[in-house]
Amino acid sequence: MLTRKQIELLDFIRQRTEAEGVPPSFDEMKEALDLKSKSGIHRLITALEERGFIRRLAHRARAIEIVKLPEAMERPGFAPRVVAQAPAPPRGAMPVAASALELPVMGRIAAGVPIEAIAQVSHHVTVPASMLSARAQHYALEVKGDSMIEAGINDGDIVIIREQSTAENGDIVVALVEDHEATLKRFRRKGGMIALEAANPAYETRVFPDHMVKVQGRLVGLIRSY
Repeated sequence: MLTRKQIELLDFIRQRTEAEGVPPSFDEMKEALDLKSKSGIHRLITALEERGFIRRLAHRARAIEIVKLPEAMERPGFAPRVVAQAPAPPRGAMPVAASALELPVMGRIAAGVPIEAIAQVSHHVTVPASMLSARAQHYALEVKGDSMIEAGINDGDIVIIREQSTAENGDIVVALVEDHEATLKRFRRKGGMIALEAANPAYETRVFPDHMVKVQGRLVGLIRSY
């Protein structure tokens, strides 16, 4: 999953490379994304490289190679900066602009040892409309802990969750354990057992009988503030 800024940067690199045959400079990227310093571009480039979307070649200037694109960018006509018509707002969201929606932040979710589930709106967050499905309800949670750090989810990030009660193996989900503890983990079903896997070797996988775990939603997006 990519943040909005990461998608904007990747698309800018793609467009400039296709138009001129070489990737843009860091100064050009900084100007295009309206960032105050090149350090923000360095962080975005590192994140894209860690997620396998680009490759940097050593000892060469402007040596950035696009390895793959997100599924959304592979669709004809994709343009992250322009939304001609926003989809209908999903239930529970408040429209704030043609290309953005406001979602309720339902407290904090543990990316670590499960914490008590929180079901009260603490504030709202604006997210790109393209991150949401008009046919589903969504909500946001603030991440607490570092157990999903190798999946690119850091302490303090805001995760966007699509409400659903089922999950496929490998999905990152909000899981309710024994009806009172909520956690953000990777979902694995093994027979009649559910494994909740961390993305940090410092944390053990927790395994429960399937009746003790209820899927509350699936991760569909992430917002990070620098």
